[in-house]
Amino acid sequence: MNVRSPRAAVRLAATGVAVAALGLTALQPASAATAKPTAKTTAKTAATAKTTAKAKAAAKAKTPACSGNSMKVTVRKVSRPVNHLLLVATNTSKKTCAAYQAPYLRFDQAQSATQFYAKSRPHAVVLLKPGKSAYAGIKTSAGNGKGKHAHYTRKLGVMFSNAKQTGNVGKALNAKLPGGKVWTDDSAFVTYWQGKSADALKW
Repeated sequence: MNVRSPRAAVRLAATGVAVAALGLTALQPASAATAKPTAKTTAKTAATAKTTAKAKAAAKAKTPACSGNSMKVTVRKVSRPVNHLLLVATNTSKKTCAAYQAPYLRFDQAQSATQFYAKSRPHAVVLLKPGKSAYAGIKTSAGNGKGKHAHYTRKLGVMFSNAKQTGNVGKALNAKLPGGKVWTDDSAFVTYWQGKSADALKW
């Protein structure tokens, strides 16, 4: 009968535990970090990268500003609000353009453009597909008759702004006024371009 010392028994037990641990390790599945990517995963990653690249390229290629060279403008008389007109700009080109900021208006031989109504700035730029229109409301005079330098205006020039509103794009267009003339004073203003006529006449 073989009798092992307590110390030898402890060493034997420790050895058995180590062997068992190695066996369990060998049975464990490969971790996600060491697993080889499948063809499906690789294709999905490539598609995501391609989509991201396209999105970045689209963001850089801004929609060109609507230009006086490819737009048609008309002025409509409205019943409400009083002393207001509606400016309609239609894209006559074959490409989408952006109606940036507000139109530059010049009544007769005015030395400066009509003031913009700041509160009318839309949340997003109005994009015009071919044949579509943008709208701007024009207040011509004070409703109470207290405006200064009041006079009849017979000509209205319209120019389109660049994206930063630091200058115009294309040529100036002449818009025919309803009835051939309109009463204006120094309270006149124009709204920013809107996608709907009703939005242009809120102010």
